[in-house]
Amino acid sequence: MAIALMIAVIALLAPHRANAQAALAGTATEVCLVRAAPWMTAQQVLRGRVGMSCAPEQHRLGKGDYWVLAPALPPQAINTELRIRSGSVWQKRMTLYALYDDGTVVIERADGRALTRHIALGAIVEFALPARPARLERLAWFVEGSANVRGVLLDLRIATPAQSASANVTMATIYAAFAGLALALLVYNAALWGALRHRFQLAYCAMVSAMLVYAFSSSGALAWAMPGIANNDRLRVNFVAVVLALAAAIWFASSFFERLVMTRRLRRMCTGAIALLCAIGPVFLALVKLDVRLADAVYSWTVLACLTVPFAILWRAWRERSDYLCLFAVAWAAPLLSAIGRLLAAVHAISPGFWLDNSSLLSMVAEALLSSLAIAYRVHSLSRERDAALAGETVARRLAEIEPLTGLLNRRAFLEQAIGRTGDQTLHIADIDHFKRINETLGHDGGDEVLRVFARTLRAVVPVSALVARIGGEEFAIVTAASDPVDAETLLAQLRLARMPFDLAVTASVGTCTGSLVTEQDWTRLYRCADRALFEAKSAGRDQSRRGIPLAQAA
Repeated sequence: MAIALMIAVIALLAPHRANAQAALAGTATEVCLVRAAPWMTAQQVLRGRVGMSCAPEQHRLGKGDYWVLAPALPPQAINTELRIRSGSVWQKRMTLYALYDDGTVVIERADGRALTRHIALGAIVEFALPARPARLERLAWFVEGSANVRGVLLDLRIATPAQSASANVTMATIYAAFAGLALALLVYNAALWGALRHRFQLAYCAMVSAMLVYAFSSSGALAWAMPGIANNDRLRVNFVAVVLALAAAIWFASSFFERLVMTRRLRRMCTGAIALLCAIGPVFLALVKLDVRLADAVYSWTVLACLTVPFAILWRAWRERSDYLCLFAVAWAAPLLSAIGRLLAAVHAISPGFWLDNSSLLSMVAEALLSSLAIAYRVHSLSRERDAALAGETVARRLAEIEPLTGLLNRRAFLEQAIGRTGDQTLHIADIDHFKRINETLGHDGGDEVLRVFARTLRAVVPVSALVARIGGEEFAIVTAASDPVDAETLLAQLRLARMPFDLAVTASVGTCTGSLVTEQDWTRLYRCADRALFEAKSAGRDQSRRGIPLAQAA
């Protein structure tokens, strides 16, 4: 799921993640190196007069200044432009010496800022050598201030301009595809967050944003956009983007799973990991000025420790049978494996390689696609939960408003809806005649059935906009707008026709009054008026209606 997108980010954590991408162009060439001494010169190195080590584990030699030599170059045609490509590493400056078989030496110098202008896509340091009527014989570099965390000069490739251009196009395609996908997910989830306000959507947006910053800097596009930035500063951006992305990923996971999964202890673990990751960025930036190797070690082991949090979350989700476990497990698989592999390479437990170095971006793309499905599923689940809650709330509210025997409004709900209606309102109070006698004749069950039939008859006669309620034992109230009246005589006629239990003849008396119903005082006056009219109908012999004087006229 989306969190994995972040963890894939961690796969990015090695400072020289683009090294293997140099394999996309040119012919691999072996290099040898030696720690620089004051008496060493470029001519001595180029002529092979300085003893060097060609062992692949360059990092064992420690930090410092180095001479590097490529003693055996692949065959090259004369009058051919060449591209000298290598991985980007921590260093202060680099000087390239190219010896041709006619004795000419071409020199290219680049300090930290100038080196940025030699960055190709994939964060490859590329020097262009002009075409000459001679063959390139040897290459040597004087590397100053090398941190030698992963190596001094890595993945040297000799390429043609066409090969270099092809590599740039390939890498541009990969990064552009990732950026397009990430931007689409960012916009989509930002829009969803604006509408739904789920925390995990905001965390996902933060994670994707950090990933975009990482991709922008690690691809070399940052160097193209800001040619004045020092290459080491570009690497610093990479490191900070990675930890921020991982912190956002953990935030995402902690807010995505059900509350049952995220126990108090696990939430504290997530909070601690997020705080640690946010703190390690400034700590790394401070340490890197003093000792890059120390800063890199602190950074790598901190991130490795924080990687235990996703495993803890997945374990807890499995224990609690989370509905989202499968999606998370599938989405996290590739990024977690990639991250672990990159970290093992960072601490020199395994050797780096092309597919390992490039697994970061590929796993992030796969995770981003899967995370979009997980987000959609989570939103769908939340929508169903919300709809169920709303339906339950509606049912509960209706149950609280309904009088259970007749299904009409109860007195409290009736008054809440009736009081406050604008314009003149007509109130009918209907009371079943001789209801005590009906109960004695039919029993209470029969009396209840009479009440139910009476209520259905009232509901069938009045307009849809009318409020109908049982406000007493056998007393019912109807409120309608004065402009949409109910004829009391028609109501009584329908009640006479209603089929009662055992075909018992049941009649009712109705009192009617019209007036304002804006306040509780209005209701009191209107009810008293209708009640007096009902009393008159009862006194006149029942089974009839009487209308009170409209309150406006009475006033």
